[in-house]
Amino acid sequence: MFSRWADRPLTSLLARLPSQCEVCRAWPSRRICDACVTRFAPPAARCGSCALPVPEGVARCSECMRDPPPLDACFAACAYAWPWPDCIAQFKFHGEAGWAGPLATLMRSVPWVEPALEQCDGVLPMPMAPARLRERGFNQALELARRLAPAKTDAALLLRTRETPAQSGLARAERLRNLRGAFAVEPLRAHELQGRRVVLVDDVMTSGTSLFSAAAALRLAGAAHVTALVFARTDPPH
Repeated sequence: MFSRWADRPLTSLLARLPSQCEVCRAWPSRRICDACVTRFAPPAARCGSCALPVPEGVARCSECMRDPPPLDACFAACAYAWPWPDCIAQFKFHGEAGWAGPLATLMRSVPWVEPALEQCDGVLPMPMAPARLRERGFNQALELARRLAPAKTDAALLLRTRETPAQSGLARAERLRNLRGAFAVEPLRAHELQGRRVVLVDDVMTSGTSLFSAAAALRLAGAAHVTALVFARTDPPH
């Protein structure tokens, strides 16, 4: 069904070599040391539908109870707070694709993520508009997906049909209107989604409207179960 990506032995070997922690500068270490992971990406109770923080023991936030998004599950490895914005900026805007490995490792460590990846039929990176892709040189969501599940990653099934204006400052309803029709399933392959389980991958989830819009397109094509998996989630101010 889904396209296959070969493993990258050299990338895997380089990822295991000792280096300096990018956060605390400990040496020798991995790119993010265990102490920094423990300090800056602690386990947290999050809404199962949108990954916003919730009190311990609460499965869904009040917003998702009132207006459920088109996701069956949603996981985030950490809050979008220091030091992660700097790390993600290096990854996305400075061409440092090597960040994909350590970030994907943290995403895999979230409870229930491993079963979600094992049970799904395909892992779909959030697509980028062609102009943005040419400008950046690579799709960070695709790099994460390849590290999470290389044999299941498919970058050609979910498409971005157009670039959209900035979402900042817009209410939720306006964001959804802004993204209407921005995502679509490859028409000649839509039948492959019938009754399938898929995992949507992205680096950062802000309001959730992009992921929700992409998930809605997958639902429309017949996907039976859609999980979203992101590295960082923007939490509301306290």
